[in-house]
Order: sequence, then C-alpha cells, then structure tokens
Amino acid sequence: MSSESPRRDNPGLRMGRPFGIPVYVSPTWFIVAAFITFSFQPVMQSRLPHLSTEVSYLVALAFAVLLYASVLLHELAHCLVAKMYGLPVRRITLYLLGGVSEIEREPETPGREFMVAFAGPLLSLGLAGAGYATALFLDPQTVVGVLTFQLWAANLIVGIFNLLPGLPLDGGRMLRAGVWKITRSSGSGTIAAAWTGRGLAVLLVAWPLVLALVSGQEPNLGMPLIWSVLLASFIWFGATQALRTARMRARIPQVDARALARRAIVVTADVPLAEALRRKAEAEAGAMVVVDHEGRPTGIVNEVAVEATPEGRRPWVAVGSLARSLEPSLVLAADLRGEPLIDAMREAPAGEYLLVERGGEIFGVLSTADVNRLFTGV
Repeated sequence: MSSESPRRDNPGLRMGRPFGIPVYVSPTWFIVAAFITFSFQPVMQSRLPHLSTEVSYLVALAFAVLLYASVLLHELAHCLVAKMYGLPVRRITLYLLGGVSEIEREPETPGREFMVAFAGPLLSLGLAGAGYATALFLDPQTVVGVLTFQLWAANLIVGIFNLLPGLPLDGGRMLRAGVWKITRSSGSGTIAAAWTGRGLAVLLVAWPLVLALVSGQEPNLGMPLIWSVLLASFIWFGATQALRTARMRARIPQVDARALARRAIVVTADVPLAEALRRKAEAEAGAMVVVDHEGRPTGIVNEVAVEATPEGRRPWVAVGSLARSLEPSLVLAADLRGEPLIDAMREAPAGEYLLVERGGEIFGVLSTADVNRLFTGV
C-alpha cells in the first residue's frame, strides 16, 4: 500500500539508498513481520510437511521479508517515475501497512500524476505475472516453489488493492488525475477521490458483515475483521487528510502579503522597549522594525519576545535585544501572494517577515500567525 506522504521526523532504521533514495524500516514493520511469520507457518508446514517446525518458521519469515522487498520495489517504481519528472523524493518508509513514498511536490499535470501513481501497481502486477510464469516450472513441494506461489499471489493482491479508486491508494490518485484532467482543477480531483476513498473505507468494513448476514452465517469477528478495520481506518484517515489539504490549498490564493501586512514603525536598536511600544501604540502600528542610524533595516522585533518581557523591565530593555537579525531570506516583496508567497515562507520559516516595495522602501511586516489564521479550522 503506498501513498504520497507528509514528512516524518523519525522514520526508523535506515537500510540503504537505492537510486539515491533513502529507505527506512519503521519499528512497526517488525510487528507485521512477526504476524506474517506466525500466520503463514501453518501454511508452510502443511505445504511442506517434511520440514521441521523450526525450519517452517524460517521459511515463513523469509516470505515476510520477500513480501516487503516487493513492497519496496513498488515504492521505488513510484519514486523513479517521480524523479524522471523532476519531482524531489525525500525517502521511502516501510511500515505496518506497507510503504510510503515521500514525494515532496505534486506533479504539474494530471498526466504525470497518473503515471507516478500507476507505476507502483503496474510493478506489483508485473511481479505477480513473472512469479506466476516462474511457478509453472517449479515443483510446488519445494521451498522455492511454495515461496514463489505465495509471492505472486500476494503481489497480485497488492496490485489490485492499490488500484481501488480512492485516496490515499494509488487508484485514488489515478482517479484524481482523471477528474483533474476533465475539470482542469486538481482540487476537484482531490475532493472526488477522497470522498470515494471514504466510501471504500466504509465498504471494506461493511461488506463482509453484510455478506455474512445475507448468507445466514455468523460474521467472522476474528482476525479478518480486525485487518478490515485496520485497512479501513488507514483509508478513511488518509482520505480525510486529503480533503483537509484540498481545502487548505483552495485558500492559498487568498494569502496576499499586502492585505495581511501589519503597519510598522522604525526604531533604532538602543530605544527602550517601553518607549518603542509607546510609539507603536501612538502610530496604531502592528509591528516594529529595527534600523541602523542610516535608516537601513537590520531586524524585526519579535512579538513573542515582547509579550514575554515583564512590564516592569520594559523601560530597561533595549528593543534591539528582542529583534531577530534581518537575513536576506526574511525580506519579501510586498506584492507576493498565493503559492509564491507560501513557498518563500516555507524556505525560510520565521515568525515575521519584512515586506518591501520593489524600490526597497519598507511597506510593513508580515506575521506568520496572521497567515496561519487563514487556515484555522480547515
């Protein structure tokens, strides 16, 4: 199971860099590896009765490792196609429910989105076909024969499951690309594929229960249902996150530096904080910019630091001690808006930015908190 994922601060154990892409194994993988090993040991024992119990466990563990090697190839297919289109790939992480490819930027066209998404299931189905063809020439009573059969069947399931048309599955991204192509709106594609994903999540849990009730049998409330609920939860939360992201992206055009700017006063670094605040209130300004004695801006007074300074100390604290040095990346053009503005802020995270006109004149200060409020409650 794969999807485009947000960054994770602690991905797990690093395993290597195939094609320059870091690969990590999450600690949760060991849980599913143990589960697969104990679940498939009876299968291996029945298919290969001549094996001892200990060896049958080792064969089942080998199946778990080979299955996740197939998942890694699935994710690498996504990443290599993404890199072919110039998209940055952060890493691949193998975890409890499969793997995630952390592709840090969306494809620019629906066609590229479709190809990046389709590459993974195509690889899994290709492995299934190659495994099936190989199994025809192998003795099914040997370790290699049993492993080959189990692997081609597993890859067939992985390939088909990921083609289901709902986010965050690959099929959902393919559906998103199709709707994007028709409507010329990536947001519309995301909303359609995410709601389909939610429907799939509900169906994944409801279908086995409904089927059992219709057939008059007792619903199986054991491990199959637990896995259905687990997979449905993954799909539901992934689809919900996609909807939230779509709503956030719809608000990006509203992010206008000029409209959100706070009027600023200029002060020199040696001015006491109490005096600077008096001038700020008098001018009905919302920010303070520190300038040198030639009037050149050198810093922005940090609002959080000001609020943290006790009122009794403010007459004795120089305003310059509460200012962040004005690095070039913190100076933005006042006419920035939308995606370019968000990108500029993402490249240099800070609490405040100095907005200047094209001629270099100070326009005001942009607070990250003011930008974040546009997305509050999304």
